[in-house]
Amino acid sequence: MTNDKALDAKILRYHFVEHWGVNTIADQLGIHHTTVDRVLCQAGRPKAERTRRASIVDPYHPMIIEMLDKHPRLTAARLFVMAQERGYTGGSSQFRAHVSWLRPRKPAEAYLRLRTLPGEQSQVDWAHFGHLQIGRARRALMAFVMVLSWSRQIFVRFYLNARMDAFVHGHVAAFEDWGGLPRVLLYDNLRSAVLNRRGDTIQFNPTLLSLAAHYRFEPRPVAPARGNQKGRVERSIRYVRENFFAARQYADLDDLNAQAKTWCWGHSSNRPCPQDPCMTVREAFEKERTHLMALPDNPFPADDCVEVRVGKTPYVRFDLNDYSVPHTLVQRTLTVRASLNSVRVFDAGEVVAEHVRVYGKGEQVENPAHIEALVNVKRAARHHRGQDRLARAAPSTTELLGRAVERGNSLSPVINQLEELLDTYGASELEHAINEALQRDVPHPDAVRQSLVRRREEHLLPPPIAIALPHNKKAQNIVVRPAELKAYDQLNNDTDTHTTQLQEQEDDDNH
Repeated sequence: MTNDKALDAKILRYHFVEHWGVNTIADQLGIHHTTVDRVLCQAGRPKAERTRRASIVDPYHPMIIEMLDKHPRLTAARLFVMAQERGYTGGSSQFRAHVSWLRPRKPAEAYLRLRTLPGEQSQVDWAHFGHLQIGRARRALMAFVMVLSWSRQIFVRFYLNARMDAFVHGHVAAFEDWGGLPRVLLYDNLRSAVLNRRGDTIQFNPTLLSLAAHYRFEPRPVAPARGNQKGRVERSIRYVRENFFAARQYADLDDLNAQAKTWCWGHSSNRPCPQDPCMTVREAFEKERTHLMALPDNPFPADDCVEVRVGKTPYVRFDLNDYSVPHTLVQRTLTVRASLNSVRVFDAGEVVAEHVRVYGKGEQVENPAHIEALVNVKRAARHHRGQDRLARAAPSTTELLGRAVERGNSLSPVINQLEELLDTYGASELEHAINEALQRDVPHPDAVRQSLVRRREEHLLPPPIAIALPHNKKAQNIVVRPAELKAYDQLNNDTDTHTTQLQEQEDDDNH
């Protein structure tokens, strides 16, 4: 029947009392003839068969029926192209209407009402609730939803991803929130639950199997494309989306989860129980609580555990962010165990670093002690390099540095000043000046500088010109020792002797 009872009464009176035809009734009432047919059929009158006009699509009916028998899911768009290749010149809308009329209809399927016993089953699923912007990272807001099939008590917890650690943490939190767990947990074909499936052969996720063994429940996946088997959690997700999350204001993820817990034990628990409308969900859960399995003494570890490789810098990369580690662990493979709030780094089972977990992108979380230790090592290495360079250029530097430290001088500025004098005056002059300072028992760079300046004044030499050092650190540390000039002196003596001999021979010839 149509929604207008008065219109239905008119159609029936005009047909059975006035004996009007279907088209006449439709014209007089200004409605479509199919509406008249439907009202009369509902009243028990068989539908009148009308002669159908010939259509341009009719010659292609055998081809359409044959293709649909072989390929039931073949689209009307593909059939339209096939018909055009065979000479069809009509429009697509008319052709699609004929395909819809000729396509075999799947018979309607009837479903049994699924009933469960108290404490027997719960259903689990993920739901997507948009995104959150945290720093430079755009994180997905995912809701882990678990509902008890008998009492319909809901547990919901929001996470910033749907990783396996969040999946496990959702189970542990739900069990602790309820104070027990059912015997069977029903899953959709989630990647966190089912890795592979071929027919009845199912390969479960190993972490889920470990979780099930720890809590002694049976993981059970539903049949593919059978959403009715987990309709309770599907309706619960819709209920959470419409009754809790819609227009919800929250400061951060912790605030959202706190509000969700209050809602689950408050407004959600006060609704009538679909299993028995005579009691609320809260009352049904109190009855079901006694049928739940007891929890083990220790909860299942829900941390995410991955192996990471430390590069040349003392950081490990986990979930888009960098966390510092001691500098002695570079170029090593370490283990990261991350909970929702912390990140711990292990080396051979020993904790070497622990940080607060962040959910941004490209952030550097540092322990000041790690960075300070690396800086101290770099400074010590720089001092060693300076000492080696000075020892190669002026061997007396070693004694001067030792006596300077004995008198309480800081080693770093002494090395820096001596390196500056080496670059300015050269290795031989520095060695001579250091020996003079040691003879006067003044092991200090100022005494060395005074000797260098005095020697240049005594030799009437101009002040040294500062030379720009190359950018290459290795080139800066090259020490060029001056060559001995005795060979050149001998060469000069030989030349003078030879010249004298030639001159004496010329004098003899002249005489």
